[in-house]
Amino acid sequence: MLHLLPLMLERVGILLIVVFLLSRMRSFRQIIHHEHRLKEKLMLIAIFGIFGIISNYTGIKVSNGIVASQAWQTGVDYDSALANTRVLGVALGGLLGGPLVGLGAGLIAGLHRISLGGFTAVACGVSTIFAGFVTGLIGSYLRRRGKNMTWWAVLIGIIMECVQMGIILLVARPFDTALELVTMIALPMIVINGFGTLLFMLLVQSIVQEEERTRALQTHKALHIADQTLPFFRQGLNVNSSREVAAIMLRWTHADAISITNRDQVLAHAGAASDHHIPLQSLSTQLTRNVLEHGRLLKAQSREDIQCNHEGCPLQAAIVLPLKVHQHTVGSLKLYFTNPLHMDRVEQELAEGLSKLFSTQLELAEAEQQSRLLKDAEIKALQAQVHPHFLFNAINTISVLCRKDPETARKLLLKLGVFFRSNLQGARQMLIPLDKELEHVEAYLTLEKARFPDKYTVHLDIDPSLEPVLIPPFTLQPLIENAVRHGFGSLKGKRVGEVRIRAHRLEDSMVLITEDNGVGISPELLGSLGKQKIKSTTGTGTALHNIKKRIEEIYDGDASFHLESERNAGTKVTLTVPLIHHTWGEQQDAEGVYRRG
Repeated sequence: MLHLLPLMLERVGILLIVVFLLSRMRSFRQIIHHEHRLKEKLMLIAIFGIFGIISNYTGIKVSNGIVASQAWQTGVDYDSALANTRVLGVALGGLLGGPLVGLGAGLIAGLHRISLGGFTAVACGVSTIFAGFVTGLIGSYLRRRGKNMTWWAVLIGIIMECVQMGIILLVARPFDTALELVTMIALPMIVINGFGTLLFMLLVQSIVQEEERTRALQTHKALHIADQTLPFFRQGLNVNSSREVAAIMLRWTHADAISITNRDQVLAHAGAASDHHIPLQSLSTQLTRNVLEHGRLLKAQSREDIQCNHEGCPLQAAIVLPLKVHQHTVGSLKLYFTNPLHMDRVEQELAEGLSKLFSTQLELAEAEQQSRLLKDAEIKALQAQVHPHFLFNAINTISVLCRKDPETARKLLLKLGVFFRSNLQGARQMLIPLDKELEHVEAYLTLEKARFPDKYTVHLDIDPSLEPVLIPPFTLQPLIENAVRHGFGSLKGKRVGEVRIRAHRLEDSMVLITEDNGVGISPELLGSLGKQKIKSTTGTGTALHNIKKRIEEIYDGDASFHLESERNAGTKVTLTVPLIHHTWGEQQDAEGVYRRG
């Protein structure tokens, strides 16, 4: 009995060598690692069925208690039997591939065992088919439950060997010979097959872990590259951004050269062949044109496939991928290699992942550009909110004063210039200092008060330290204009309107308050103002809506807008914005804080 152990161990070693060689094949590793469709199941049936056949051929012949170990068993006498590792391969096939794989591999190995002959041929064939199907069912159950398959596989392998011994006793005849055989081979086969199952599952586990580590490293590298390229591709697909991205990719991939193009020309080329692959030249390879036309990855395995016309070009292989924005190909990403052997599957998968990430970055750049255009359009809309008659009324007022009070007329002309200059500055900037916005408000009020000198008064209570704080343009001026036009427009009697503008510090924020004692807003309109545009005889609420929307978008939720009003008691608007202190010349950097978010 014991002298069977080293012989059986040799047979297990043969199978493990085959498995190790298969594990070097990418197709086998993918089959082991992924969910199995019919094609993969048929492949697994063939692989583990062949394992069973190899086990049959390399089995140890046992005849009348005598072990005859020959290299290759092509036939078995009727009074002889085989001690082998057949059930090991079939059971593992069922555990990894499910009942279909187990049954298929069992049929192949079992029928082959029957064809070799011997008094246990039928019993061994039946037990092999049974083991394959049952382990397939158990394997599917364990996977659904998320169980660790390694030790379960060992236990199941041992049980299946015990079942095989039981079937031999039940089916094989004569019974005495079958009993003698089982007594001799049961323990070695159970021990060795259990040990072989453990080694096989550990090897499979290492394959899975290695695949996962490789994918994790690829993902980490792709995300690292994408993180470094994001600031540049956010500028869009242009010469500067492409040059920086190409340099980053050349540093972090195994490619010998990187090129980025739009649909018409090469935007950047870094690495080998830079002497003739020059940016801003028209596309020189048909390979790139094909990618731009069909929008799918193409590979070149030789210099002829690249179709570079320059004599002596060192580039011998390439992966060319499309860059897409909203499913439309806008350019290409090219990884060149001076040795085709360096263009392996790992580099291709990394390039595919980067192509998708870069396409997403370009889409984000376009969305950001659209967002900026929308904000500009909203500012233009706020500018359009200036009352159509304001300019004409101001000019008429000034023309009357030219005769009566030329000095006042001159001052009003200067204020009119300040007002429209503030309009132009506000249209070009996302954030301006508070004192510039107050200057805009003061110019507007001066012109209005020249027309209605006794209609309202204005009180300012501004913390001087807050004057450099940046706020969106057209924030206060539209609120003051609303108070003048709508709050005081229908005041009755000799009641004088009052407008108060206050600014004070609250922790890390600035609170801006504008309030008036005008006619107020009806409760029916108050709930909608600032949230949407409305239909009203006195206005549409566009200014309030745009102000609220802009501060929410610019400050990304760090600012607030609050509107209070009571009929015939006035209106109060409270804006709370983060404190950002910058000089007028530094305001572009401040804008970038919120654009980068």
